[in-house]
Amino acid sequence: MKALSGGKVFDGETTRSGLAVLVDGAHVAAVVPESRIPTKAERVQLGGGLLAPGFIDLQVNGGGGVLFNATPTVEAIRAIGGAHRAFGTTGFLVTFISDTTEKMAAAVKATREALAAKLPGLLGLHLEGPFLSPAKRGIHDARHIRTPNQSDRAILSKLPVGRTLLTLAPEEAPEGLIEKLTKAGVVVAAGHTDAGYDQAMLGFRRGVAGVTHLFNAMTPLASRAPGMVGAALDRKEAWCGLIVDGHHVHPAALRAVIAAKPRGTMILVTDAMPPAAGGPEAFDLGGRKIRSEGGRLVGADGTLAGADLDMARAVANAVDMLGLEREEALRMASLYPAQAIGVTDRGRIAAGQRADLVLLDDGLHVLRTWIGGQET
Repeated sequence: MKALSGGKVFDGETTRSGLAVLVDGAHVAAVVPESRIPTKAERVQLGGGLLAPGFIDLQVNGGGGVLFNATPTVEAIRAIGGAHRAFGTTGFLVTFISDTTEKMAAAVKATREALAAKLPGLLGLHLEGPFLSPAKRGIHDARHIRTPNQSDRAILSKLPVGRTLLTLAPEEAPEGLIEKLTKAGVVVAAGHTDAGYDQAMLGFRRGVAGVTHLFNAMTPLASRAPGMVGAALDRKEAWCGLIVDGHHVHPAALRAVIAAKPRGTMILVTDAMPPAAGGPEAFDLGGRKIRSEGGRLVGADGTLAGADLDMARAVANAVDMLGLEREEALRMASLYPAQAIGVTDRGRIAAGQRADLVLLDDGLHVLRTWIGGQET
């Protein structure tokens, strides 16, 4: 047993001093006053800082110079996870955007193998597309946007053991698809959608649980046409992913929607691409050159192509840019995304929870991380 002490502890609800986190194997055994550390425990001195639940990112396309779509392999997943781990991400869904059926099958296979190999931090797969609206495809290649064919359906029947998140346009989904997916345990989100309010609400009733990168690539909120954004706000239990990088959505719009939704439904995501977490400024996406312009990742026509963002910076931006309390920003990066995909053993520091932890300084920079009790 290890005893982590010497810093403040944010347990997912409150921040306290004078506590020790007892870690036994991969899990937290207890949180106790420092005066009650067992004599046989190995003491790990934190030297200050804030110990918090590790970050969980539901939308990680790449990082550290690696893009999962370009190389849908176990090695790519390992490299992406390792790059983001340095920025506090201890749990993630590797994300694969619209591509050929063959490459989608390779992504599913690689994720299955990586989960079987217990790659640190990997929780599962996020398929962002290809069942999207051509009108709201964003940077997704129009050649790959489609309704599910027989091969696609076969792939969807062999999804990885772990969590699978599928982003689709609800108005493009064939009758019964959403219900079938949710019954199989897939978390379905709406995104890259041209759905009006009524279509969006129908999607929620059929089983859509959340919304991928709210505001981006979807019908906006207007006074007489609430659109997908209005439906997401009206559906109180629906969770919404937010890219807080100062480029995808204006901070005032983010503050407004956060205020409009119940606590626990707004989550931070990175939509990270290869430049994130220490990668180069330019990369190739399906034959198109993507470059960084003042922190914005754009294609030749100026279309946003994911983000150069890590979770530590997303948390700091939520505090500095949006004015959120530090504790709520941390929940949006850990507890709330865990809840969104039905993961119950992460997002808090308490007995029985996985010992996925991050140590932060006062500026919310990452000092140390642990996955399953092992420092990384």
